[in-house]
Amino acid sequence: MSVGRVRPAVAAMASYRPGKSAAQAEDEHGITDAIKLASNENPYPPVPAVVEAIAAAAGDVNRYGDHRAADLRAAIAGWLDVDVDRVAAGCGSVGLLQQLLLAYVDPGDEVVYPWPSFEAYPIDVQLTGGVEVTVPLVDHTFDLEAVAAAVTDRTKLVLLANPNNPTGTAVHVDQLRRLVEQVPGDVLVVVDEAYREFVTADLGDPITDLQPGHPNVVVLRTFSKAFGLAALRTGYAVADPEVVVELDKVLIAFAVNHLAQVASLAAIAARDEVQAVVDRITAERDRVVASLRADGWDLPDAHANFVYLPLGSRTDVVFPEMEKRGVVVRPFPGVGMRVTIGTPAQNDRFLATLAEVAAGS
Repeated sequence: MSVGRVRPAVAAMASYRPGKSAAQAEDEHGITDAIKLASNENPYPPVPAVVEAIAAAAGDVNRYGDHRAADLRAAIAGWLDVDVDRVAAGCGSVGLLQQLLLAYVDPGDEVVYPWPSFEAYPIDVQLTGGVEVTVPLVDHTFDLEAVAAAVTDRTKLVLLANPNNPTGTAVHVDQLRRLVEQVPGDVLVVVDEAYREFVTADLGDPITDLQPGHPNVVVLRTFSKAFGLAALRTGYAVADPEVVVELDKVLIAFAVNHLAQVASLAAIAARDEVQAVVDRITAERDRVVASLRADGWDLPDAHANFVYLPLGSRTDVVFPEMEKRGVVVRPFPGVGMRVTIGTPAQNDRFLATLAEVAAGS
């Protein structure tokens, strides 16, 4: 007899699979000095003002933080020039994504999204008993006409990771507008912008360019990537106030902890310093892309803090050889390989190791 009676939807789910750590790779392959380029983390620590704020607040962790993170919501609203009742805070943008599914998706409701994309999407859909409706990418990017055509009267949400994870491609806000105009107003279009700060092309801003005329557009962003706060888990949504009310109903108590709130507030105040770090990362990204293309690799344009190599079946050969040499990246078996932009030395090691593996495969 099994222990308990798990929900069938949960029993059928796969667990979220995080990127392998350097220590895991070292243990598995009997190596040392591995580097992790698998989880799209910022390779640099938070800027000094943020570290100082975290240290100063550490003595208060015996108390709960503010459940609604009111000061943080107000700071985000002021930063983005939106009304504070349009801002929700959550445990990373992925936490807010789960809140959206919990608030809006009943068993049998459809959730439409391009694929491949963020691996949490199918997990959250299955968790709520929803029905996944996936639309294949074309040239590694969204086919938004096909996305619009996939929406039915059973659709509750459309999910769009822009830039897309894992391919790194992105679409302009004008393309998003054409999609939104084809979607019924009672379907939420969620623009998941976890990597927005790394975009150097002019793609527009869905908050200013879409939301005023389309209250069904929800924008998700995070402090995990560009701000270097991945371990503290702070995300935020900008949405119609009615949506924020529903999101708050399914917010786990104190999900945005005290240190996360303090760090995020300090990061907003120090965003000019943060931008200097982001600029270093995007410059390295562009250098890595140029080096890969010069070596003959075919890859899509990169708009985030990673590059994507669409290797197809060759992924299953290249990835393990990279890992054996201590360069831990993120494979998508039979499809491709995603590589986080690290420090210049880490990126050089990735490029040299890839060239070595390619020469021998």
